[in-house]
Amino acid sequence: MKTKVVAKPSINIVTLGCSKNLVDSEVLFTQLKGNGLEVTHEAKKDKANIVVINTCGFIDNAKQESIDTILRYADAKEAGKIDKLYVTGCLSHRYKDDLEKEIPLVDSFFGTNELPRLLKALKADYKHELVGERLLTTPAHYAYLKIAEGCDRPCSFCAIPLMRGKHVSRPMEELVKEAQSLAKKGTKELILIAQDLTFYGLDFKEAGGASGRKLKELLERLSDVNGIEWLRLQYAYPAGFPVEILDTMAERENICKYLDMPLQSGSDAVLKRMRRGITREKTEALIETIREKVPGIALRTTLISGYPGETDADFEETYSFVERMRFDRLGIFNYSHEENTHAYLVEDDVPEEVKQERSDEIMALQQGISEELNQARIGKTYKVMIDRKESGYFVGRTEFDSPEVDNEVLIPAEQYARLGDFVQVKIERAEEFDLYGNIVS
Repeated sequence: MKTKVVAKPSINIVTLGCSKNLVDSEVLFTQLKGNGLEVTHEAKKDKANIVVINTCGFIDNAKQESIDTILRYADAKEAGKIDKLYVTGCLSHRYKDDLEKEIPLVDSFFGTNELPRLLKALKADYKHELVGERLLTTPAHYAYLKIAEGCDRPCSFCAIPLMRGKHVSRPMEELVKEAQSLAKKGTKELILIAQDLTFYGLDFKEAGGASGRKLKELLERLSDVNGIEWLRLQYAYPAGFPVEILDTMAERENICKYLDMPLQSGSDAVLKRMRRGITREKTEALIETIREKVPGIALRTTLISGYPGETDADFEETYSFVERMRFDRLGIFNYSHEENTHAYLVEDDVPEEVKQERSDEIMALQQGISEELNQARIGKTYKVMIDRKESGYFVGRTEFDSPEVDNEVLIPAEQYARLGDFVQVKIERAEEFDLYGNIVS
């Protein structure tokens, strides 16, 4: 009598959205591997019989990408190419009931805080001893370190609190332990992420009921971890910015002179309606302080185009703000009208074509600023981390650039370098978003 052979479960994790989602996928990846399961992340060939999609639900384009991806794998399941399909992450958390009705081929949907339940569905146990351990999906030399979950800010346009909940800081000892573990495995750069880094520690209860921001202390502790050569800060909220961290950034050589601080608008009227808790004047004063205390710092920001009620005059204020501040890096999103946010109560009255025109104008302005700033780097020598080899070049970054979203440094591939190495590069040529140079040592 022949016995039916059951194939060993093979799981492919597909990650959509931001670096915070990527960290969640890495934690899931680590737990599944720790259970002895066969797991891949975004496998080039769909050979796995189980697929887990970690979705994004931030704005319309991201939601559509998530839905399209779910439908693609639902079709694969219907065709018998995969056996099981699970969906987790922000879109799943926010629209679980609707998705269950609309896409019944998905075996189960999970929220952003339901890792143990997802593991159980995958026939795996949640292993507490793996907390702080990470198998990376990025190149081994850099890793994202999520220091907190959720957000307590009242921004009118943002649905993150609906999907991620209130701000919860991770214990400092746990973060230090994770950093040490990553450093021992060869990680040289830690990119600190959270919805708002500046709130770190405010939710810790101390003796006498006191609490306070702990980002400065965390930076110092992580900076002391042997093997970490770069610490990078992303997603810092401007209102109530903890200026005490600037002295630490200036003093510590391994803390990158880089700050990602989403500002959203340069118009006081729009900032007020966005409930950002800050004015243009205070924002400009903060930027001046940052540049004063950390000379040479690279500032990255993001803006929103076409927030409800944004007039031509409001847009001109934002345009002049960008022109005056001369940010090193800048991105802009067209406003997305999100259900259950405060802004959803008012009409989305700026036409899509106007939103796009304003975005295009801002990006054309920024392109000129970026090119001027890059041209000023010609002839200078910078410490560069090599990320990859591509199309006849080694591609790397300076401390002023985060992976995927910022400048890259291109070095002819005939020059010797290894991935993850730091090399000194003299810049010979510059474009709007790329630098070209030669290794000098």
